[in-house]
Amino acid sequence: MARAEPDPRKGALFLKLAAAAEEQAEHWHARVAAASGAPPQAFQPSLRARIVAHLVRRLGPRSLRGVLAAMKLRGLSIYGAPLNAAGHAMPTSATDVGARHRSSVGGNLRAAVFGVNDGLISNASLVLGVAGAGAGSAYVLTAGAAGLLAGALSMASGEYVSVRSQRDMYEYQIALERAEVAAYPEEEAEELALIYQARGIDIEQARDMSRALLAKPEQALDVLSREELGLNPDDLGSPWSAAGFSFLAFAVGAAVPLAPFLAGLRGAGGIAVAAAATLVALFAVGMILSLFTGRSAWRGALRMVLIGGGAGIVSFAVGRLLGAALH
Repeated sequence: MARAEPDPRKGALFLKLAAAAEEQAEHWHARVAAASGAPPQAFQPSLRARIVAHLVRRLGPRSLRGVLAAMKLRGLSIYGAPLNAAGHAMPTSATDVGARHRSSVGGNLRAAVFGVNDGLISNASLVLGVAGAGAGSAYVLTAGAAGLLAGALSMASGEYVSVRSQRDMYEYQIALERAEVAAYPEEEAEELALIYQARGIDIEQARDMSRALLAKPEQALDVLSREELGLNPDDLGSPWSAAGFSFLAFAVGAAVPLAPFLAGLRGAGGIAVAAAATLVALFAVGMILSLFTGRSAWRGALRMVLIGGGAGIVSFAVGRLLGAALH
């Protein structure tokens, strides 16, 4: 990491953390030797460590933060905290350390809008494709219902696996950190002080802050997780909640093109109403997304209509060609 890091200040931090890690290794080397009467085998980096080291040299540390966090690399929080950036005051006491923005309703709303958008475009394309092939309304309704269920389950299972994997990684890393704080608190305090020094705090002030923090075990674990590992314990969401949220968001969007057929419309009339309802919903999604992008609401809405409408037209045309070929 020190060799791959272009910022000399960050590189110096990783060198100091490497020296601290060597001291911890010597500590455990001596304990193992005393317990067994023989020195332990010399350390050899694992294949995974060698692969990640190669990728770090090629791609840089920033692009591999997730992989490095899973390997419990120290000091990753410096990539999320600009050094004396304008508008980001450096902490001056232990009570200021570790503060981060909490997840907000805005993040959930954004995820919901994208889930609805996915359901809209994918199921509308499926419905229009089947309708374009000349299938009857019953077949269109069946295909749309199957598309809604399959897509919603796919989204839910993918979100569950994603959140569950992230939570497993966080819990494992935090458990290791808890054990290390109990085993050698002074070394952990010094490592934390080095990180704060790299972020612009005087080393003696940083040491005072880190010692004060480690005097409270639970607070120390929270801060060490954030500052040493770059992990946010507040991000440990529920995989079941995430899966359910994704399922509902997709299903809501996918139900829009199905609604006319559920209401009893048939043939060309049902197709026209389904297409119109989808375009209106896409227009609304584009307007809402402009809240997150800061761009023109009308431009965003028009873009969503063009993208979704284009997908529907292509699906309908392909369905029409396949229907003609099969008949």
